[in-house]
Amino acid sequence: MEVIRSKSNRLIKEVRKLHQKKYRKQSYLIEGWHLFEEACQAKADIEQIFVLEEYCERVAGDIPMTVVSPEILQDLADSQTPQGIVAQLTLPKTRIPNQFRGKYLVLEDIQDPGNVGTMIRTADAAGYDAVFLSDKSADIYSLKTLRAMQGSHFHLPVYRVAIKELLTQFKDDGVQIVATTLSEKSIDYKAVDLASSFALIMGNEGQGISTFVKNHADDLVHISMPGQAESLNVAVAAGILLFSFL
Repeated sequence: MEVIRSKSNRLIKEVRKLHQKKYRKQSYLIEGWHLFEEACQAKADIEQIFVLEEYCERVAGDIPMTVVSPEILQDLADSQTPQGIVAQLTLPKTRIPNQFRGKYLVLEDIQDPGNVGTMIRTADAAGYDAVFLSDKSADIYSLKTLRAMQGSHFHLPVYRVAIKELLTQFKDDGVQIVATTLSEKSIDYKAVDLASSFALIMGNEGQGISTFVKNHADDLVHISMPGQAESLNVAVAAGILLFSFL
């Protein structure tokens, strides 16, 4: 059995480019057995896999398989201790619904991949219908975001959108827009009267929500903090709100 051991191998060099967003036009990488199994259960389009020799029998099937050395797998993965497999998946084609009715999470310019992935995972756990990301939010197909999501992008739709157009459609469809901010006009989240269809908007880690979102939100909310911490991590705050709004 041939085992690829050279980082200069043409295939390895091409696949490793997928670590960079500019090359993720048609496909992306996942690493680890949990994400691979999630992809299989979701019937995602798996183009090829790269696996250590001792795991070949574990992935028997019709998916093209390349056996690599531990050094090459480390090069293809992003974590310090990859779990023996990296897979290349086709990017899904998603269409934004023509009409909105449900519970949604909107991330406006969230920069940290870990925060983005954690919030998508939390929205999945809380049973929300979809997550929307602004153009300036972190890429959900970076390996760091994918690790934080733990396969949740296979469970609920995630869309990248223009915030202004999204909010306009929310208004047209009667979706209540609830945005988080510490402004004087915001109220404690426990006091908000939620409609059956609503969207929770979380803002940038440093700047918060934009002026546009603030002006177009139906309700501005905050989490009252009896302690002395100045603020909460955005993913922690989202977790509190997502489950409280069920």
